[in-house]
Amino acid sequence: MGQLIGFALTGGEVADISEAKNLLAGRDVQQVVADKGYDSDDLVQFIREGDAEAVIPPRCNRLRKRRWDRQVYRDRNLIERFFCRLKQFRRIATRYDKLVERYASIVALGASFVWLSTKL
Repeated sequence: MGQLIGFALTGGEVADISEAKNLLAGRDVQQVVADKGYDSDDLVQFIREGDAEAVIPPRCNRLRKRRWDRQVYRDRNLIERFFCRLKQFRRIATRYDKLVERYASIVALGASFVWLSTKL
């Protein structure tokens, strides 16, 4: 199962792609695996400038489709399974905490529990 290496909290109306560059900056990665929601020329160029491969399927409305590794993309289910395990913590799934600091701490604590449970 995957593990959390970083996260950023945003408002509910903010698109996830808005924080993608901040989360990737300074990380030494070989591949970035993401879903169609992250398919933008700007983000793909940023990933390539970092000497990494963007494994992001193109959106259906793209005029020029770019290639992506389907075999690597299949392993993305590790990420989905991690989030499903994290959402088993009711406090995270329903966001009882209203303050960002408290919610970020419970997300980090929940991710630690998920990581520890895979080690046992």
